[in-house]
Amino acid sequence: MRRNPVNASLAVRFAAAVLVAASALCAVAPMSGVAHAQAARQDAPVQLESLRIVTASGEHAFMVEVARTDEQRARGLMFRQSMPIDRGMLFDFKTEQPVMMWMRNTYISLDMIFITRDGVVINIAENTEPLSERTIPSARPAFAVLELNAGVTRKIGLKPGDRINHPLFRR
Repeated sequence: MRRNPVNASLAVRFAAAVLVAASALCAVAPMSGVAHAQAARQDAPVQLESLRIVTASGEHAFMVEVARTDEQRARGLMFRQSMPIDRGMLFDFKTEQPVMMWMRNTYISLDMIFITRDGVVINIAENTEPLSERTIPSARPAFAVLELNAGVTRKIGLKPGDRINHPLFRR
C-alpha cells in the first residue's frame, strides 16, 4: 500500500504537536502543583499562641505562630503580603546556637528579635529589607527568633536585655 505524502506529513506534524503539548504540560504541571501547595498552606488555619514582651514602657501582647519544625522554620513568613500589627512568628531552634536569618521570598519588612533560652533579648535587627538574601546574624548563640512587623520594636521601646514571655522560654 502506498502512503500519501501529504497525509504522512500531516501525521508527523500532528505527532510533533502532541509531543510539544505533552512536554509543555509536564513542564507546567509541577509548577502548578507547587503553586497550589503554597496557596493551600497559606490558606490553612494558623495556630496562634499568646506571647508577651516586657519593656521599660510596659507589657505588650502579641499572637504568634510558632515555627517548630525544619519545614516551618524554612518557610517562615515567606510569600505573605501583610501581617496584622499584633501578630508575629516565633522560630524555635531547640538549642542555643549561632543563628542567621534572611528575607528570601518575604515581602513585608520585619523586625527580628534574637532571644536566649531564658527569654532574654540578645539583639534586634530592625526594618529588614524585603526579598533580600543578605544574612542577618544573632550577636551570640540564640535559642529563638521573633519576627514582628517593621517598626514595632522601636514603637514599644524594645532593647537587648528585655524579656519575652512565652511557654517556649524557661524561667
